[in-house]
Amino acid sequence: MTKQFPPRYLKVANKVIIALQRAGLVLGTMRVLTVPGRKTGEPRSTPVSPYTVGGVRYVVGGDGSGDWVKNAEAAGQGILSRGRLSERVRLIALPEEERGAILREFPAKVPHGVPMFLKSGTVAAATPEAFEAAAPRCAVFRIETL
Repeated sequence: MTKQFPPRYLKVANKVIIALQRAGLVLGTMRVLTVPGRKTGEPRSTPVSPYTVGGVRYVVGGDGSGDWVKNAEAAGQGILSRGRLSERVRLIALPEEERGAILREFPAKVPHGVPMFLKSGTVAAATPEAFEAAAPRCAVFRIETL
């Protein structure tokens, strides 16, 4: 599968989502994850859609090489916000062999996130099997409250 870059509008859309969340307007399952930058230590925020599998929360990075993923891996913790409510969380990167089972649940649990995976070329179809097959290309973090 050929890697494609996210749509140009994504950075602007992310800024709008973050601003709305900070103003107290919650959009569906969207949350804002803030982690320290791995080089500067400055807070970096990105919208995410955590979901629960077997009573455990997870968040997926559709591009395993994205900056927010690298920052989360380096920091191992951050702040997860929903509107004006925030919680400190630990972010545990799953090894590749554990990601598939969690990714299989993504299309059912976060259906509004599926189109971005399709547009970016991360998955070939909106099926659990296609998401499971994307395990080598996606980052998956287990979320634990600190």
